[in-house]
Amino acid sequence: MSSDSDRLSADHLALFRDVSQLIGDSRKRAAQHLNSQLTDLYWRIGRRLSVSVLGGERAAYGKKVISRLSGDLTARYGRGWSTKQLHHCLRFAETIPDPEIVSALQRQLSWSHIKALIYVDDGLKREFYRQLAIQERWSTRTLAERMESQLYERTAISNKPEETIRKELARLEKDGLLTQDLLLKDPYILDFLGLNDSYLERDLEDAILRELQKFLLELGTGFSFIGRQYRIQVDDDDYVIDLLFYNRKLRRLVALDLKVGRFKPEYKGQMELYLRWLAKYEQQDGELPPLGIILCAEKKHEQIQLLELDAAGIHVAEYLTELPPKEVLQARLEEAVEQARLRLGAQADEEEGSDNER
Repeated sequence: MSSDSDRLSADHLALFRDVSQLIGDSRKRAAQHLNSQLTDLYWRIGRRLSVSVLGGERAAYGKKVISRLSGDLTARYGRGWSTKQLHHCLRFAETIPDPEIVSALQRQLSWSHIKALIYVDDGLKREFYRQLAIQERWSTRTLAERMESQLYERTAISNKPEETIRKELARLEKDGLLTQDLLLKDPYILDFLGLNDSYLERDLEDAILRELQKFLLELGTGFSFIGRQYRIQVDDDDYVIDLLFYNRKLRRLVALDLKVGRFKPEYKGQMELYLRWLAKYEQQDGELPPLGIILCAEKKHEQIQLLELDAAGIHVAEYLTELPPKEVLQARLEEAVEQARLRLGAQADEEEGSDNER
């Protein structure tokens, strides 16, 4: 009797589990379908509004059109048609006028994601956040946090020529391949470590390990921790890599060296030794050569340029233990991007001059 009861109970639990799964899957598909239909509706409303609003004086006439329409729609359909919502629709249609892009967006992201993206004025920056939100499956909250922290401006790709950025983002969309320029940052925001004004390299390392999960999030997607004070031996000499990681997106070991002061040129040779040892003894078949990150409190751009660290697979970045006001950080990052593009322009002019001399 007991065995029959146990069997019925087990059968019921299996039945309950399977039916619950069916209901859950159906609800998820219904929610996705609803989001897709609403996104399409909002875009079409925005496009229709654009025709009416642009037909008259933009500021005064447009405001009257939207205000009156909002009142009439609310009277008929209830909540959800405020002037703010209609302005979102208008912005959506004006920012992304291509229906094919809209068709893809409504399958990939929620309306909440799209609302955040359409208010990013710079097209390349908007595309950067769109692609990463899709590839990394960011929640709306994560997208907002990444945008608030100026992720695009802190990512190495923002210092590249616009054509290079477009090609990298197109490759990401087509193949889902995340390159190091889309992953590496400068500066890294380490305000969560809780460090005071005076600390040693060991204090910095200890704080990172205490907050390892947050540090991995700041490093970027795909990082996993291998070890601290990772010992290597060259001839009879012992060396230690402060922190060693592996990135599954890049398929690379990543050696990270911590410096509490300003970057010094001799750090390059030290990191090159680490990377060549890792390539010889730790790199596996199918992996790309190891990558080095030197985190320091301060660096000078011309030193970095002259040392050609990028060619050596070494990324030098500053870190901030306190998050400055958004305006200060934004101004600093914009200046860094402008300086990088000026250097690229000067380099291109020099190469063109050399070609002409030949």
